[in-house]
Amino acid sequence: MALDNVRLEVMNLLERKIDSFVDTFLVPIDKVWQPTDFLPDSQNEETFFDEVKELRELAKDLPYDFWVVLVGDTITEEALPTYESWLMDVQGIDQHAKGGEFCAEGGGNGWSKWVRYWTGEENRHGDVLNKYLYLSGRVNMIEIERTTQHLISDGFDIGTDRDPYKNFVYTSFQELATNISHNRVAKLARKYSNKSLSKMCKIIAGDEMRHFNAYSTFVDEIFKLDPSEMMIAFSDMMKSKIIMPAHFLRETGQAIGAKFDEFSVSAQKLGVYTAHDYVDIMKRLITKWDIEGLTELNDKAERARDYVMKLPARMERISDRLVLPDESPKFSWVNPAIVK
Repeated sequence: MALDNVRLEVMNLLERKIDSFVDTFLVPIDKVWQPTDFLPDSQNEETFFDEVKELRELAKDLPYDFWVVLVGDTITEEALPTYESWLMDVQGIDQHAKGGEFCAEGGGNGWSKWVRYWTGEENRHGDVLNKYLYLSGRVNMIEIERTTQHLISDGFDIGTDRDPYKNFVYTSFQELATNISHNRVAKLARKYSNKSLSKMCKIIAGDEMRHFNAYSTFVDEIFKLDPSEMMIAFSDMMKSKIIMPAHFLRETGQAIGAKFDEFSVSAQKLGVYTAHDYVDIMKRLITKWDIEGLTELNDKAERARDYVMKLPARMERISDRLVLPDESPKFSWVNPAIVK
């Protein structure tokens, strides 16, 4: 049977579990947190302006590199339309009812239901962070908004094509990476006594961990059904290296991707997301999917496993040699007056 047909058959089999996946890894809308839970209440005239004033005072103590990373994380979260449209095009995910007619109420197959529900949860992240940035008064919102629009308009290519196996490796990796990043930002905010921002980032990190558990479970299920091809797909993604979703990041007047490397430098200098974190995620995925213990692999998959098992040590050596520039990159997102 053709590989594409096998993948489609596997996706169809797993689709039967979608309701269970939704119930296990996502939270009902009426119970999950919303951005308003963490922001000044604009309907309460007695407290709103005092709460905003307090938010702005606490924001003054946060250093330049912190703002760069927080803004970059926000922009990445706000590029959600790109991620949803990409996932909706993955083989086995169909947002149309049979016959090609979209059904507004639960339209499409089970996988499209998952993507919509997941998107709904992820949408809250950019929403709450954007509102916080706006109220803080410490950033250049028009430049942030332009960068966000550029990122969505430019799209992205993460090297997965429409392959569900590769896409689920990618989302597993990325959800864990964003969990690490938001957790680190939360710790830094607490260090500067900004407990409200810390709590906000911490709860976003919690969402990302749930989503990591979901996508890594999808991969685990595929390993049970099609171990050799799943192993080869995992190896292929590791060979090409996981591309960050904001790899086309740029500011006004710049070429596509011109600002991403500089943003990465800021994140590494601050310790929010480093080359060593990349390697650690690789190790966690290898353990999560018990790559060493896989059985019934064909020859090509065995070679793929050998490559993946040796890769973290090689990447670790590269990470150890990485040298960061002394001077932090500058961004139009952050008001120069608050450089510290």
